[in-house]
This record gives sequence, structure tokens and C-alpha cells, in this order.
Amino acid sequence: MRETITFVLNNRIETVSGLSGDTTLLNWLRQTRRLTGSKEGCGEGDCGACTVVIARPGKTGKTGKTGRTGETGRTGETGRTGDMHWHPVNACILFMGMLEGASVTTVEGIARADGSLHPCQQVMVDHHGSQCGFCTPGFVMSLFAAWCNGDGLAASAIDTTLAGNLCRCTGYRPIADAAAHLRPINVPPDFEAERRATEARLMKKIAHRDTVMLSDGRCRFVAPATADDFTAAYEQTPDATIVSGATDVGLWVTKGHARLPMLLWTGRVSGFDRMKKAGAYWQIGPAVNHAAAMDRLAKGRPDLAEVMRRFGSVQVRASGTVCGNIANGSPIGDLPPMLIALAAEVELSAAESNRVLPLEDFFLDYGKQDRAPGEYVSAIRVPVGAAPHFRAYKISKRFDQDISAVMGAFNITISGKRITSARFAFGGMAATPRRAPAVEDCLVGHPLTMDSFVTAATALEDDFSPIDDMRASADYRLQVAQNLILKYGMDMTGSAVPRLAGPQGVADIAALLEAG
Repeated sequence: MRETITFVLNNRIETVSGLSGDTTLLNWLRQTRRLTGSKEGCGEGDCGACTVVIARPGKTGKTGKTGRTGETGRTGETGRTGDMHWHPVNACILFMGMLEGASVTTVEGIARADGSLHPCQQVMVDHHGSQCGFCTPGFVMSLFAAWCNGDGLAASAIDTTLAGNLCRCTGYRPIADAAAHLRPINVPPDFEAERRATEARLMKKIAHRDTVMLSDGRCRFVAPATADDFTAAYEQTPDATIVSGATDVGLWVTKGHARLPMLLWTGRVSGFDRMKKAGAYWQIGPAVNHAAAMDRLAKGRPDLAEVMRRFGSVQVRASGTVCGNIANGSPIGDLPPMLIALAAEVELSAAESNRVLPLEDFFLDYGKQDRAPGEYVSAIRVPVGAAPHFRAYKISKRFDQDISAVMGAFNITISGKRITSARFAFGGMAATPRRAPAVEDCLVGHPLTMDSFVTAATALEDDFSPIDDMRASADYRLQVAQNLILKYGMDMTGSAVPRLAGPQGVADIAALLEAG
């Protein structure tokens, strides 16, 4: 085991040791390296002021819209340039141990050798995209990642590319204008080609497959290299905090000031970053992030991709993992209801055991899952086949990057004009994500008519006594959830149901505006 971490920072090799395992990249950049371009705005991965760009060797993006790196390889969310992919990430919630073997580029690292501005900076100047300047480095780095990957700069994609960056004073139009004028490149200019060549060479130089640990004696960050090492470490220290993308655990430290004696990271374990077909299922490993899983899971069920796009920014999807999202067990998580509606399963592993159970049975109570000491979520299994009648509806106060008040995911099968099976799941309605058995009973075996869905909506009161909190009242949640069932019924029975996103959403909103 190595008690140091080694990574590339702005094309220079950094070796770090004797550091607390819960030290964030942002704090280290600002306090130790005095690289203060990256700012702390929210400290929780929402505002994007801390955005930096990370690349890892051999981690490619997808080719075009549907390209793959092979059944057992990783895919990325955006375009591919050579064999490298550049991810914008939130430095404020990224632990230092997660940088082993990676390349980190901050806003200070993109300046050209002759002192002139990088194109991603110059375009912000040309289009007046900066006012106070606090958020500007984060916007620049999100643009830099898209520019390097050659994707995310089309007019239809700019809002998604920049959804993880907030600006309080400039307004978004000049920033979007700047992004629209930043053309993606197929052949990088000489200065960028030289930077990439150096970046790749340095990452190759520091590459190794040892387990690494970062510790100051108070908090250890352990990054096992193999599944056996990971399992053994968790068996020996079952109270360790498992970290995948740190998009939640990071907040325990930055906002809750938690004192965590040991962090155990899934991200370095060989094979944990693979998503592969296993019979009738996609088997998603513990380190597969949302960006890598999104396209495959969305095949034949576009609503899933749209909700995944909305509940996390590009930065969050590049870090957060599918297994981590499930293991978190949040009652307001958007992914669990959708996967429950799709009949997903969870695989749990320990040193001497391995078991699979339906995902809905994994959640027992608030903050409590069916997971024994030393047992961890080793895979999520999602059926491969298309689900043509699957729909998902996210209700939140803000359209992008907001916690749901109610999340509904519905899936039925139909034979003739009769409903033969139904899986209705909700988030935000109870202490755990849950199915609605009374609603399902009102549909299975009944005709595919609006009357069946009206009856089913009234039965929701038998399934839930909704929670009441700052996001929504219990009465509001119940009424909204019932209305979502009716909306789904309208969709399934052929009524026109407006959409708010995607090409159809644009057309629907235009039609509604025209109608007054």
C-alpha cells in the first residue's frame, strides 16, 4: 500500500502525503497551492464556482450520440477526443484521495504560453459574459471541458452544459451567447495539442495499480485496487464510510462538519467502473457514474434520461454513481423510483456472501436499508429490454438541479385493451422510495381506459400518508401524485399530454403559448 497520492496538476506531477483523508480538492488548491481562481460558493456542488476539469487515462467518452467503448467498458456523456475524456467536476466536494493517477486542470492551467487568453476565456470577454467575475472561472472550465471533448456547444446543448454553473449578476444570455460562439474543434490547435500530449505522458508516467492511502492520523482515505482488497477492508472496518462520487458524503464534511475516521473509495477498484450485460440485465458496477450509465439505461425509455439530466448537472453526473445513489437510500432520490418501476434489483456483497434482492425490498425505513455489516452494494441490475409504457415525472420548484417534492415513475404492460401488469413507484411521499400496491391493484386486469386510472388515483390514499416538510405539504403531495397518475392515464389512453423538455416539449410549449 502506498501512503501517498500522485496526480497531475496543470501538467505538473504532484505527490501528496500526510493529509487528512477528508481534505477537499478546493481547500487544497486554495490554501496549499494558492490557486484561487476556483471559488467556494455553495460548498455542496450546486453553484459550479469551484469547477475544475479532470481527465483519467483510458476513460473515453462516447462516439457521437450512441457510441460505446464495448460491453464491459465505460462510456461517457459527451464526445470523444482520442482516448481521453475531460470531465468538469465540483472541487468543493471532491476528496483529495480521489485524484490518484488523474489529471486536474484549473482555470490557471489553461492560459497559453504567450500569455494570451484561452479561447474559452476570450469568448467570455468578447460577449460580455462576466460582471463581478466570481463565477466566471467555473463557467470557463465547463466550457473548456466541452471544447476539449468536441461536444456540448450546440445551441440545443448549451443549457445542459452550463446547468451546473450559477451566476447572480451577469445574467445568462451573454454567457450562453459566448458558449454559442465557442466552436468545437476536431483538430486542436498546436498549443492545445501540446498540452494534451504532455498531460497524457505524465499520467502514463505515474500510473500504477497499488492500493493507496492518504491519512494524517485522524482520518484515513483508502483507495483499494482490487475487489478482494475492498471487500477485506470493509469487513475489517465495517463502520468505514464508503465513498463513490462524494456528491453526498462530500456535503457531510463541508456542510455537516462530519468527522469521518475512514473513507473507503470504490473509484480505484479494478472492474468496479464497468457496466455490462448479464443475461437480461444491465449490471452496473459500484463506480459507474451517472454519465456513463445514462444512455444505456435510457434506451427505450427516454423519460429516464431526462430525469437524470435534471437531477444532476454535468459536474454531478461525472462524479456521482448509480450504486452510490441507491446505497444512499434517500427518500427524495429520483433514481430509485424509476428503477423500481423498471423492476431493477440490487446486488449486495460481503467477504463470505453475495445476494440479490428486488430494489424495492432494499429500503426498510428512513436511513435504513437491508444491508448487513460488511455488506456493500456491489451492483445494480436493470432489465435490458425497452419499456415503451414507462413514464417518469419530476415535480420540483426549480426545473434543473432541484430536490423533488414528488417523483412518480410508472410502468404498465398491456395485452389487447387490458392492463396486465403495473409498477407504480414514488419518491418524496414517504420515508423511503415505495411502490403503490393499492394503485397497482386497481389497474391490473382492468381495461385501458381513463376510468381505470381515475379509480387508481383515488386509491393512492390507501398507499401513502405523505410526509409534510419545507418542500411541500402533505395535501399538496397527495394531490400532485394523484394528478400524475391521471396524467399517465391520459398518455396511455391517447390523450395529448404536454411535455416540458426535449424536442416534443419545445413543440408542446409553443402550442400552449399560441393557444393563450
